Amino acid sequence: MSSHPSLFIRRARILLPSGEFMVGDVKICGDEIVEVASTILDTAKETGDKEIDADGLTLLPGVIDPQVHFREPGLEHKEDLFTASCACAKGGVTGFLEMPNTRPLTTTQANLDDKLRRAAQKCLVNYGFFMGATAENLPDLLEANPTCGIKIFMGSMHGALLVDREEWLEAIFAKGERLITVHAEDQDRINRRRQEFAGITDPAIHSQIQDNQAALNATQLALRLSKKYQRRLHILHMSTGEEAELLRQDKPSWVTAEVTPQHLVLNTDAYAKIGTLAQMNPPLRSHRDNEVLWQALLDGVIDFIATDHAPHTLEEKAQGYPNTPSGMPGVETSLPIMLTQAMQGRCTVAQVSNWMSTAVAKAYKIPKKGAIAPGYDADLVLVDLDNYRPVLREELLTKCGWSPFEGWNLTGWPVFTIVGGQVVYEKGKLYTDVRGKALTFG
Repeated sequence: MSSHPSLFIRRARILLPSGEFMVGDVKICGDEIVEVASTILDTAKETGDKEIDADGLTLLPGVIDPQVHFREPGLEHKEDLFTASCACAKGGVTGFLEMPNTRPLTTTQANLDDKLRRAAQKCLVNYGFFMGATAENLPDLLEANPTCGIKIFMGSMHGALLVDREEWLEAIFAKGERLITVHAEDQDRINRRRQEFAGITDPAIHSQIQDNQAALNATQLALRLSKKYQRRLHILHMSTGEEAELLRQDKPSWVTAEVTPQHLVLNTDAYAKIGTLAQMNPPLRSHRDNEVLWQALLDGVIDFIATDHAPHTLEEKAQGYPNTPSGMPGVETSLPIMLTQAMQGRCTVAQVSNWMSTAVAKAYKIPKKGAIAPGYDADLVLVDLDNYRPVLREELLTKCGWSPFEGWNLTGWPVFTIVGGQVVYEKGKLYTDVRGKALTFG
């Protein structure tokens, strides 16, 4: 038992591992949940125990965002590990898995170690990092540790991280057992369509250049290689109805998929409203794609949610298509976006929590995360489901300073975020001395 003072959360509406809710108390010792009950007697006030009165608030496992781009090292003008983890804390995200397209690329053990060192010094929340695949770094992919998995850019990338030839892909799938995640877009098709639509400066053309077929082609290839080698595969940010229907018909037990909130609640209509702020890879799709993806998520064809938080400055986004970078921030708004959908009847709060925490921990084999139960880590978020507040640019903590959801009126905003038993965010205040830990992967 830890010698630290205990933390008690009182009178919360607690999401239990069964998916049911109960109003009660949670006792935390050190970084671990030790008791969950309708009432917990505190007989040791003299030890300096802390209490949170959570009356009227809903207690959920902390969000684990399994796909983010936090830009450090090398691109810190867009974001860095400190600013991004502040945004996470405000958004109820208690852990993240970060992508390798930094400068230098995360393609060697040395560069992975550098990121882990930086995160230990700067991150308010828990962290893990992907290894990026190149045509040449197979030994690093087999041996690097600790990492949550291998990231392959089949498209929407240039330089060493673009792995778009089948023989290169096959070599990666054929060796080792580590989880492979894919950004599934067909680069050859994108290149051809880029020529076809050259000269068009309306950012809405982005969704036609990188069309549904480009995504489907790559997902089909990744699925074929995964089945050939029975290799654990995860399809990142699935964006099309066609891919969802493919997986509905043919999804081996070792394959998982995710979707972003953007691909559920935004579509090509957004270009007319927010221009290049709506530009991302894979692009926003049609209303029909929204509907098919939602149904696939509800049915378990898609397993969980990630934001693909990929910030760029407003200056970069103002350069005019096609000279504008693709990507948008998301860690601060993802939980309220999804909880608002739940309150509108699209899904349940328990489903949102499963998609944003429990199922992520299961897929990446992260121990002691994703549930509120004794023995689990005390990574938690208390949200307010009774009140609505708009997304305001001036309140955002991401360094890029904007959101595609600006002006949206949302509920489920975090009131308290707890990482490893420590309050890191409380009613608008950040505790920037809190540090998360490196996640482990089974």
